[in-house]
Amino acid sequence: MTYIKQVATLEETEQFGQRLGELVQAQDVITLEGDLGAGKTTFTKSFAKGLGVERNVNSPTFTILKQYQGRLPFNHLDVYRLADSEEDLGWDELFYGDAVTVIEWAKLIEYDLPKERLQIEVFYEDEFARRFEITPLGERYEQLCKELFA
Repeated sequence: MTYIKQVATLEETEQFGQRLGELVQAQDVITLEGDLGAGKTTFTKSFAKGLGVERNVNSPTFTILKQYQGRLPFNHLDVYRLADSEEDLGWDELFYGDAVTVIEWAKLIEYDLPKERLQIEVFYEDEFARRFEITPLGERYEQLCKELFA
């Protein structure tokens, strides 16, 4: 089942991201897909706020990974620059540790992703409006969606 969340304002996007950040648990993996400028990093900043991260969160495009501390450790990956790379970057240590992980452009490393995860696609509707299509893969993520959309 895919869940749809329509937002009309930047504030609604921020509220949605923050709410998800409040609900996640250690080892949760969230993948984000969407065109450039669709709002993946904006969503992730709000998600981090929901996790209690106080540092400024920005895209790790050139570093691939940034780590933050909130109520749980938080890994923020942007794997856009890894297209066509077959290098083993030790994903298991990130995905199965005690942190929560958000991965932008996750389809580029799909072969390394955990089978169970929360997939989010962000679609640009207009200047502030976005459509989020959320697909839970696995029982944990089905439950997370039930809480998120309650």
